Order: sequence, then C-alpha cells, then structure tokens
Amino acid sequence: MHTIRVSIFEDNKHLRESLYYLVNGTEGLTCVGAFPDAQDIIFHLQQNKPEVVLMDIEMPGINGIEAVKIIKKEFPEIQILMQTVFQDDDNIFHAVCAGASGYILKSTSPAQYIESIKDVFHGGAPMTGIIARRVLELFTKNITPKGDSDYNLTEREKEILTLLTQGKSYKMIADNLGLAFETVRTHMKRIYTKLHVNSNTEAVLKAMKERIV
Repeated sequence: MHTIRVSIFEDNKHLRESLYYLVNGTEGLTCVGAFPDAQDIIFHLQQNKPEVVLMDIEMPGINGIEAVKIIKKEFPEIQILMQTVFQDDDNIFHAVCAGASGYILKSTSPAQYIESIKDVFHGGAPMTGIIARRVLELFTKNITPKGDSDYNLTEREKEILTLLTQGKSYKMIADNLGLAFETVRTHMKRIYTKLHVNSNTEAVLKAMKERIV
C-alpha cells in the first residue's frame, strides 16, 4: 500500500499540530513536515518530497497564494489543498488560478480532511460545497469564452475531461475507461496544455463554462 507523503504549511500552532497528528495517525498517510510559514518552502519541499501539500491561505510573509505559484513553478507534480477560515472571493479565485487542486474550510471535519487529501492525491479536485459554488460563479464572471473551439482535444481527452467534470478522480477515470493510472495522468497533462490551465479545478471549471464537453 502506497503511503501518501504530506507537508503542512499553517501558521496556527494548535491547528498545525492537530493536522500533524491527524495525518500521522491515519493509515496510508505520513506527515513529512509541518511549518509555520512558507519562507523556506523550496528547501523544505526539496528535503521532504511531499506528494500533497496542505496550504494555509493566510500566512505571514509569503501568503498561501504566492506559495502555490512557487510550488507549481518548481514542483508541478505536487498536489495542493488550500485551507482557510473564510470564503473570500478574491482569495478563492486567485488560489485556483495559481494552481491549487482543492479548497476546503478549516471547519471541515477530520474525516473530510483525510478524504480530501486522498482525493487530491488521486487526481480529484475536492472542495467544500459552498466554496465550489462560489468558484463556479467567479469563473463565470472572470473567464471569457473563446467561442466554439474544442481546443483540439482528442476523443479520449474529451472522455477523460467529461469524467473529471463529474467529480471522478484519476483512479476512477482509469477504472471507468480501462486505462492505466499513468495513462490518465499523461492525458491530463496534455489537456492542461491545450486548455492553458494549471489545475484539475481550473480544467473542470473551464470545461463547464465554455461547454467544451
């Protein structure tokens, strides 16, 4: 069984420690680092090699949105799950555009935290329901449709994107289409390039907004 490596960036000491123990106390997960800020984020990620990062959106110094941009530039394979105490419109929009794969409230239950970490690792785009609705509204206002272009997606890429918009993870898509997990990941990288997006969430929202699939 693969153990998912998780790093935590959270300035609230109590929450940071709680998440650390939650992750380490869950079978299939291990916390490889818990940090109060993102000042030395590149060094920490190089040292600890996490597969999923839990990122606080409000931190002193480098905030969560800037940290996401750094991670996606230097370590594009790392999945990022944003967490916040509120539903600030600008923060939601900019975090998703920066490349965050999921976005949850800190009031989320421990069980939902664990489920979201596993989901984002397997290619999902977990979002607290109320945040998902706000994100879709924001993208509707901020992204301009590009006409009837299908971005030269192949039929297979359209199939995968359709399943992604239905909330299915990479693993579920692979099972559904009879493909290898890595094959789905390869197709998704091509979809990102063709759609000019940086995350599953943005791909889903663009597909829905422009009715690509």
